[in-house]
Amino acid sequence: MTEIDQQPPPLTNDCFALPPGQHWTPVAEAHALLQTRLSVIAGTETLPISQALGRVLAKPVAARRDNPPTPNAAMDGYAFDGGDQPAGTRVMPLVNGRSAAGQPFDGVVPQGHAVRVLTGASMPKGTNTVIMQEDVQLRDGEIAFQGPIKAGSNARDAGEDAKEAQEILPSGRIVTPADLAFMAATAVQTVTVRHRLKVAVISTGDELVEAGQNASGDQIFDANRPMLLAMLARFGYQPVDLGRVPDNRDALQDAFDQAAKKADVILTSGGASAGDEDHVSALLKDTGSMTLWRMALKPGRPLVLAMWQQTPVFGLPGNPVAAMVCALMFARPAMGVLSGQGWSLPTGLMLPAHFSKIKKAGRREYLRARLREGRVEVFESEGSGRVSSLSWAEGLVELPDETIQIVPGTPVRYLPFSDFGL
Repeated sequence: MTEIDQQPPPLTNDCFALPPGQHWTPVAEAHALLQTRLSVIAGTETLPISQALGRVLAKPVAARRDNPPTPNAAMDGYAFDGGDQPAGTRVMPLVNGRSAAGQPFDGVVPQGHAVRVLTGASMPKGTNTVIMQEDVQLRDGEIAFQGPIKAGSNARDAGEDAKEAQEILPSGRIVTPADLAFMAATAVQTVTVRHRLKVAVISTGDELVEAGQNASGDQIFDANRPMLLAMLARFGYQPVDLGRVPDNRDALQDAFDQAAKKADVILTSGGASAGDEDHVSALLKDTGSMTLWRMALKPGRPLVLAMWQQTPVFGLPGNPVAAMVCALMFARPAMGVLSGQGWSLPTGLMLPAHFSKIKKAGRREYLRARLREGRVEVFESEGSGRVSSLSWAEGLVELPDETIQIVPGTPVRYLPFSDFGL
């Protein structure tokens, strides 16, 4: 049985507003605005840890028991207590019995004596040190070994991994398989997690046709929707496919109404500029909450941000390359905040270039790239119409806003797709 908690408060309608007079928005400024103005919109529920994989923790997780719960042996051998053992031959009589995992030794080991102990077994009373069985000569009723041996060797203290009530996982963390092991080991049974963010995806444009359907000479197949739906699934969100919408104001309004009912976030592609057929921008402008961010970057200058019935809308460019770059650099970190994960952008790696380029100042650029033999190579063409480049690439090269001249060997910042969760 899951426990449903209260939803967080909604975003305000002016959360995407730009400062007065803003024309071209630098990437760093856009990131700062999104990071400070957005907040968590995903509700919470309490689940058994067996159902928590991939979910975002809404509250920190605390250990419910020491791990390990008792001092235990780190390997098979013989346990004793006597402080540091000096160099030279040591002989100790054995007591009858042994300590095994789940079957502890029942008794106290006298000073100067030893007892058989197995890996993971509780350390018997009167012992604090284990000597490996490989280092012991077993005789009739006694063991012999060579010192020196330090007190506490090959033994784990109770709670050395985690103490009861200690925070073991922070809020905002995406639960991993290793986290499940850690929680189980510390007796955690349930956790409070965020609902999976539901993201509706809409493609717009009369020119679009579904892959496999008949297309006229001036129509193109919709590449953005399958790409964006797959990206959202990889990010750990719940994609909601609302299909293609023609360049019709009434049809688009109906699609937005449906999206607001079914999803927490709306992600569109196409119609995000200010032309005659850019109906996404025009429709959202009528709500009074739309801001057209003219980004100082290549590819993907127009980025629409708005609220529709208290649901945030990210309007991506229609070009697939620009749509992917904007989704990675803006929508993804923003949705991280909305989902409770927090703001996150990949750090990237500074690696030598295997290409040449002179870049002018004024905007940030992202080149489709991949890593080969320790060097970063870029796609042969910077044309944003080359959808094949997205399949070819394994990451992006981020070039700064300033002028830069790159020759083979120049360090460049490489952002692997894997660092975005793809």
